[in-house]
Amino acid sequence: MSDSDPAPSLYAAREPVFPRRVSGVFRNLKWYILAITLGIYYITPWLRWDRGPSLPDQAVLLDLANRRFYFFWIEIWPHEFYFVAGLLIMAGLGLFLFTSALGRVWCGYACPQTVWTDLFILVERWIEGDRNARLRLHRQKKMDLRKARLRLTKWTAWMLIGLATGGAWVFYFADAPTLLVDLVTGQAHPIAYTTVALLTATTFFFGGIAREQICIYACPWPRIQAAMMDEDTLTVGYREWRGEPRGKASKKKGQAEIADPPKGDCIDCMACVNVCPVGIDIRDGQQLECITCALCIDACDDIMDKIGKPRGLIDYMAASDEAAERAGSPPKNVWKHILRPRTIMYTSMWGFVGLGLVFALFIRPEIDLTVAPVRNPTYVTLSDGSVRNTYDVRLRNKHGEARPFKLSLKGDDTMRVQLEGTPYASVEVPADTAYLQRVYIVTPKGAAPSDAESTPVRIWVEDLTTGDRAYKDTTFNGKGN
Repeated sequence: MSDSDPAPSLYAAREPVFPRRVSGVFRNLKWYILAITLGIYYITPWLRWDRGPSLPDQAVLLDLANRRFYFFWIEIWPHEFYFVAGLLIMAGLGLFLFTSALGRVWCGYACPQTVWTDLFILVERWIEGDRNARLRLHRQKKMDLRKARLRLTKWTAWMLIGLATGGAWVFYFADAPTLLVDLVTGQAHPIAYTTVALLTATTFFFGGIAREQICIYACPWPRIQAAMMDEDTLTVGYREWRGEPRGKASKKKGQAEIADPPKGDCIDCMACVNVCPVGIDIRDGQQLECITCALCIDACDDIMDKIGKPRGLIDYMAASDEAAERAGSPPKNVWKHILRPRTIMYTSMWGFVGLGLVFALFIRPEIDLTVAPVRNPTYVTLSDGSVRNTYDVRLRNKHGEARPFKLSLKGDDTMRVQLEGTPYASVEVPADTAYLQRVYIVTPKGAAPSDAESTPVRIWVEDLTTGDRAYKDTTFNGKGN
């Protein structure tokens, strides 16, 4: 190349992927999962759950204003965020488990990007036709009336799906029927409209425009999945020892059918490539882009049926079975691939965390308190010589009705408790509320706590309705003489 020749471009323009329609076991399974997951996502905010007159009746609600998470009969408070952390740990371990056993099965069947992309492609196929028709439309340079009409119709349908997606998401954070009326009448908070707009735009872009690029470039999981997989992982692969060399048998010398040098079962029909949602050729081996959706299995099995060859040229398989299959021996039983030390370890860890969360859920108290000493000043000397400490006590009533809470002390016998705003040692805490009460602990002049630097004390709270009790330990600060 001479100095005058332009430098070659290092950038290849994206060629859109237009998957062909396919039917089969795995495609049907993906349709079922799509219907179930989208149904759960869109319907859940509208489910009702009676928690009493003072609590919201939405079954699943992330009430950020009141710092609550409601999930049917379960209510999570801010100080119980460890439940959310535990669920995230279980989700991560579950992802490790499924990847170790079946490769990127999450990506291929239940990932939101996959689900919405499948829905967008379905709409595109309804409007523009199957793969060949969409390819012709894409390659048509001139924007005539027909192409403009099809494009506008498709984009409108995609935008409506995106709008429904963003709209459903905000319903999880407020009462769905009320918020719907506010959104339609223009009375909703600007944050709600902003959230709907952002999710509408991202859903449109991710599911309609970017599609496979999100899985290939934006998602980090393809880059770390190899750490979760080994030679016993069942993943989609091509039986190269059976399919190669590729090609069709040719007819020569009149009616006599004479085969070329022996051909494999693969007739190089490209069906597996044409149905792939990320546009790869599974016959090239394991690739980062493969999301293990198994549509190439359905396409290849259909071709094998038509040419009278056994199914399974493309199939779920493990690398450890390759040598045995090349020699004509059957592969190991599928359960021997799934039940192995790595998957058993992930399952055990997943179950351990799950049981821990269930146990914590059943033993958590219905009342609770936190104690925050007020240290400015550390103590106050009253006119009669008594020493007083001040505490902010937050009382949590997790019941659906107001309850009377009584406070008491365990420590030095000379200490007594006083509640700000009431002459009594009890206070009524509203339903499902963390109630802030200022509390004073007083000890008389000359008592041991008043002269000591600090004295341990335990503040008890009792639900006078049920007798349930809870406590927190703190310290009483004296003069330190």
